[in-house]
Amino acid sequence: MKLLRSVSFLALVALATIFLSGCSTALNVHKAVSLAPYKRIYVESRLSDNHRLDEQIANELKSYGVDATFGVPTMRPDKVDAIMTYEDRWQWDFKDYLIDMQIDLREARGNKPIATGHYHQAGITTKSSAEVIHLILSPLFKK
Repeated sequence: MKLLRSVSFLALVALATIFLSGCSTALNVHKAVSLAPYKRIYVESRLSDNHRLDEQIANELKSYGVDATFGVPTMRPDKVDAIMTYEDRWQWDFKDYLIDMQIDLREARGNKPIATGHYHQAGITTKSSAEVIHLILSPLFKK
């Protein structure tokens, strides 16, 4: 009986190890300069965005005291300090979840890159899009 329990436990551990070994999460964030002077940011909406990530990003920026708006590139206001763009990739595995997101910030005048953040999650437990956006923007904008 003890041998059967030991074998069952080892099989369970081996199965969990194999199952979890392909799961990884990575966050990479880089900013070239302090983002404090950039008080007005425009988040460019993607036409293929069916998850309202533009609005979620703008709301997250507002929580850091940034005057953030969003919309299509042709509707960008004249007086913005920076432009934020994003790329997202979704996966379906019994549910729709955000597997990969890249957020880039560049100067409105001159188009110079200021900051970038990338998050990749491939695992059993996934974070919501709002959590991913917070994970990317938090290190960039928190003081």
